[in-house]
Amino acid sequence: MIQRYLLIWLTLSSLLAFFWPTPFVATKPALSSIFAVAMFAIGALLPRDEFAQVLKRWPTVLSGTAVQYTVMPLLAWFIVSIYPFSPGIQVGILMTGCVPGAMASNVLTHKAGGNVSYSISLTTSATLFCPLVVPWMLYLAIGKHVEFDPLKLFRDLLLTVVGPVILGHLLSRSWKSMNSLTNRFGVPVANLAILWIIATVVALHRDKFQSISPSLLGFLILLNVGGYLAGYGAGKTFQIPENKRRALTLEVGMQNAGLGTVMATTHFADLPEAAIAPAVYTFGCMLTGTILAHWWSQSRKEEPTTEIADA
Repeated sequence: MIQRYLLIWLTLSSLLAFFWPTPFVATKPALSSIFAVAMFAIGALLPRDEFAQVLKRWPTVLSGTAVQYTVMPLLAWFIVSIYPFSPGIQVGILMTGCVPGAMASNVLTHKAGGNVSYSISLTTSATLFCPLVVPWMLYLAIGKHVEFDPLKLFRDLLLTVVGPVILGHLLSRSWKSMNSLTNRFGVPVANLAILWIIATVVALHRDKFQSISPSLLGFLILLNVGGYLAGYGAGKTFQIPENKRRALTLEVGMQNAGLGTVMATTHFADLPEAAIAPAVYTFGCMLTGTILAHWWSQSRKEEPTTEIADA
């Protein structure tokens, strides 16, 4: 229920946080822990052979991950280079461009008639690489203008993203009771954690959300749509089947803005506006991703969808 209507729940929880911010603001110190719980649940939900599948299809997975980690950061850098946003908004846009793809892309890939197994492999690969890529991409983009510690960000990404994913996957594989529990509750727990994180950001910065500029919204749409176009174009260039092109398109355009929100809040506390762009992007990419997946689901599929896994 939560996963199917995630955009609606995202809107309702954010409205609740906007008008009743107190309980959400109180959990600000726990945002990293809440996100770690979400990643643990995601790791537990990964198919048992997922890491083997990533290695088995490594050329297409790594090429797709390379598109994710080059196009989106470059698009974000281009945006902050051509428009005079405040330093906090610039950091938020760059953070949004640098984070890996989102779990929601797996669900929307299924709706779009795409290859869900390939989508999950892309998400897994980008998640595992994020501690190596995200800190240094950010440092190259803003290191000379905004002070932050890439090594601390590297450590936090290991502890809040990669570590929980691997631990959740190993425990789920090792214990049948754990596997049964996560299959039943893993998706709701992961989604509730992300909903709470975004709602907390809304509660913390509700005054700023009232005055979001049209230019910020426009450039975030540009980042999102540019990611979709780059993903589909790369799929055509790589000559992969249509169902994998759809998976790659959604993976590149739908960033893990929940992670971006947490990292912006944690590592750029002196720039509170940094959390706004990732939070807004969450709404935008969920909306456009849902529309795109629905459009694809209504169109004639060029090839039968194969290797469908439970997202």
